[in-house]
Amino acid sequence: MSTDFITLEINKIFEDKNLEFPLNLAMSAAWILGNFKGINLKVLDVTKSSSLTDFFVLGSATNPTMAQSMADEISKQLKAHGYEVISREGSKKGDDWILLDFGDIIVHVFLDISRNVYDLDNLWENAKEVEIPNSYYFSSDDEEKSDDATGKSYF
Repeated sequence: MSTDFITLEINKIFEDKNLEFPLNLAMSAAWILGNFKGINLKVLDVTKSSSLTDFFVLGSATNPTMAQSMADEISKQLKAHGYEVISREGSKKGDDWILLDFGDIIVHVFLDISRNVYDLDNLWENAKEVEIPNSYYFSSDDEEKSDDATGKSYF
């Protein structure tokens, strides 16, 4: 996946009038997680239950290199839009949870095998879950079923 493509898609999310700040930050992070083949993605609206932040973005990676790439790309893309990471935790080799604090959103990138240990999903179970569009994922069901330009369906 090219950097130009990623930047173009993140720009579209930032320009989407339906996604007000800071939801546009959260959805940008979710798009990156989904397109870097992240699994078990969630965006939680915690505005009513936390004074720390407005949104938590949770995603899992299947290996440490993947998790690091996700975190690095989120930091890079949000920085390009003027949002710096306030705090980054878990970036050492062998860490199973990377936390990116942007103030208005906090991104949690877990190794899939460790996510249940921290159990943030249940800790924030009363938070409203924001729907993530299928198009934010690397390969959505709709894309796999669609016809290509020749009219042939691959699935």
